[in-house]
Amino acid sequence: MPIATPEVYNEMLDRAKAGKFAYPSTNVTSSQTLHAALRGFAEAESDGIVQISPGGAEFLGGQYSKDMVTGAVALAEFAHIVAEKYPVNVALHTDHCPKDKLDGYVRPLLAISWERVAQGHNPLFQSHMWDGSAEPLAANLAIAQELLAEAVKAKIVLEMEITPTGGEEDGVSHEINDSLYTTVEDAHRTAEAMGLGEKGRYLLAASFGNVHGVYKRGHVVLRPGLLRELQDAVGQKHGEPNPFYFVFHGGSGSTIEEINEALDNGVVKMNVDTDTQYAFTRAVAGHMFRNYDGVLKVDGEVGDKKAYDPRTWGKAAEAGMAARVGVACENLRSAGNKMK
Repeated sequence: MPIATPEVYNEMLDRAKAGKFAYPSTNVTSSQTLHAALRGFAEAESDGIVQISPGGAEFLGGQYSKDMVTGAVALAEFAHIVAEKYPVNVALHTDHCPKDKLDGYVRPLLAISWERVAQGHNPLFQSHMWDGSAEPLAANLAIAQELLAEAVKAKIVLEMEITPTGGEEDGVSHEINDSLYTTVEDAHRTAEAMGLGEKGRYLLAASFGNVHGVYKRGHVVLRPGLLRELQDAVGQKHGEPNPFYFVFHGGSGSTIEEINEALDNGVVKMNVDTDTQYAFTRAVAGHMFRNYDGVLKVDGEVGDKKAYDPRTWGKAAEAGMAARVGVACENLRSAGNKMK
């Protein structure tokens, strides 16, 4: 199937919320990790989302120029071609863009999609994320309002983060403390500024103790029940049950029980990066250790070309990451739920 149209993406999000499941949103940094994500979705019979962070886009742009927009556009165009060979719907998303990178990343990408839509085509990406978690809430929401209006013109969904997620993601970091919990007042202010869909569609990354990166269970205290409090408070005020479409950031190390509770409370998208990075690299490391004297020309020998051919260990890496994406689909209840 081709990359999801705006209409299909909206239907995907509605189906997830109604069915109480979520899509893994897998970070990709190369054509190979893109294929791994697509393969994982296809094998799990799950629709999904692939995303490119500013750091990932810079890497994709090549280390000579490190141009984020070039990198993101190149992989997105590639995805529009190769996704047609996979029997699932996939949306393209850009991840975590802070204020200092908006002009060099999201705004140029929005402009590209405006032009495509004006010519009668679909946007290049289906959603973009504004990460205003490092800004005061008033400033965060003011920028979010501006970006939402721009996104609507391009038939794009906006994702926004209103309060900090702990840990570090592409240079944006927050301490692990009590500020990692979105308050009901934060949610009311968001609804007042952004509306509940009438001004344009957005996904909300609210914080309930989430931490980016690697952490052991028990290191942080997740409170997925907080999402229910936010839904109920805002829903009661506006007469609309479950008004928010939530995003789960920083999910590595979460228990199945915590994930299930988050899904029951309106999470429709969960970012999956740390675990898939490890699965990809673990397969490569395993190959290198098993074939030490083949991948290296040890003691003046010639090595084994079949062992150091990047296609050999690359296939193992793709399979390892695809398998981990499949696990994410199972955990998020999206497995077997692809749109017909």
